[in-house]
Amino acid sequence: MSDAYLALETGDVVEANARSPGQARGELVFTTAYTGYEESLTDPSYEAQVLTFAYPLIGNYGVREERFESDRVHPSAVVARELTDDVAEWLTEEGVPAVDGLDTRDLVLDIREGGAMKVGIAAGPDATPEDARAQLADCPHMSDLTDIGSRVSVDEPEVHGDGDTDVALVDCGAKGSIVSELVERDATVHVLPYDTTPAELAAVDPDVLFISNGPGDPANFEAAETLVSEFVGDLPVAGICLGQQVVARALGGTTEKMDFGHRGVNQPVLDYDSGRVVMTTQNHGYTVAEPGDLDVTQVNVNDDTPEGLDSDELDVITRQYHPEANPGPHDSLDFFDDVLELASSRTTVTAD
Repeated sequence: MSDAYLALETGDVVEANARSPGQARGELVFTTAYTGYEESLTDPSYEAQVLTFAYPLIGNYGVREERFESDRVHPSAVVARELTDDVAEWLTEEGVPAVDGLDTRDLVLDIREGGAMKVGIAAGPDATPEDARAQLADCPHMSDLTDIGSRVSVDEPEVHGDGDTDVALVDCGAKGSIVSELVERDATVHVLPYDTTPAELAAVDPDVLFISNGPGDPANFEAAETLVSEFVGDLPVAGICLGQQVVARALGGTTEKMDFGHRGVNQPVLDYDSGRVVMTTQNHGYTVAEPGDLDVTQVNVNDDTPEGLDSDELDVITRQYHPEANPGPHDSLDFFDDVLELASSRTTVTAD
């Protein structure tokens, strides 16, 4: 007998088995990754979303904290064909509802055909379809979550490493692996709150301004956009995922919501200069529509969306995918080397 229900924006209610009790709502998305479930579940970019795993068995190699990308699980709920007890117990401890025992293939097709949609979930012995529908009725659109940065960013500045290059990483929901890759390359990483002001950034006097990945609509990260507008041309600028979108918006570009986004570890990206195609890890529901003052240097082979934006004149380099992977291929780790090379053009910065 089912003890969990998913109420979809289509009007359908899907029955499932409760593996971690509770009620939740969010944007229903899927990932095609077949490993790296610990990294995905702790990726801040999944904040306020209900994550569906396309791969049928999740948890077959346990749960190890050293693989986490942050200090907590970020999806509001988790859906899988089958969850192992290890993962179910972890999600229960985290207070994150989780369900399995349903046809996730059918659910993924619904998202592919209808786009990412809102969903309400009720799981547990007393759960009813009406509970799930009530969660759906209260579910906001991602673009309405204007405070989402406050949920995933550090409250106070943090410093990691003690290297020769000072990187100001504006934390819009940064994965821990981004910090690790920079520290391994002899950088001092100043992790700054998402709403850092120009004066606060100038006080750090960094060599590079780096806008991180993060959840939701890039239009809701106005403070980070202001930093790019204020310092571009005087300070090298880099960005990953949401960071690419924020940088593009600051330089006259536009962004738009995708139908169902790119989430997985096998997205092919073509580099125009080299003609090389690399496989990449991606997790985003928005994309750059117009690049503004930047040049498109890389595109997604499947749909031609921009994957890399550069400007030699402005010392800007951004990537829509995750070069640090975790999970995923390491084809593009040299991006971090390219970012740190920008430091050679650094000048002392001041806020107007």
